[in-house]
Amino acid sequence: MSAHFPATSRQAAEAARPYVLTAFRIVVGLLFACHGAASLFGVLGGVKGGGTIPFGEWPGWWAALIQLVGGTLVLLGAGTRSAALLCSGSMAYAYFTVHQEHALLPLQNGGEPSVLFCWAFLAIAVLGSGPYALDRLLGAREPAAEPAPQPTAVA
Repeated sequence: MSAHFPATSRQAAEAARPYVLTAFRIVVGLLFACHGAASLFGVLGGVKGGGTIPFGEWPGWWAALIQLVGGTLVLLGAGTRSAALLCSGSMAYAYFTVHQEHALLPLQNGGEPSVLFCWAFLAIAVLGSGPYALDRLLGAREPAAEPAPQPTAVA
């Protein structure tokens, strides 16, 4: 078998991991930044038919600012872990303060985007930016993820 093609599906998955992680980070960051831009500037449909959130209004304007700035940082891979953790927390806050009071499940209370963004950003915060990120280009090193402990046989 050629050196360019992995021999097993496990090797193929390992070879694809950096590309998939980078693509995931870019897509999630872009979508989140678009939500912030829509709310702050009325672009991309804005809020409620093209409007914006009034400057400084709690919590909507601040959430939109986190979406725009945090999403852009994650998209670029700059300060990824910190930005992703802040974005994840903001979505958890949004879910429990805005959606949860209407019904128990996200499907019932309209909170699916908040839940999905929350967990996606938490995954990015844990996994890091991947090898193709602005931090890497500028020489900042992310701490390497610790390998998972291997199970040991008990005699």
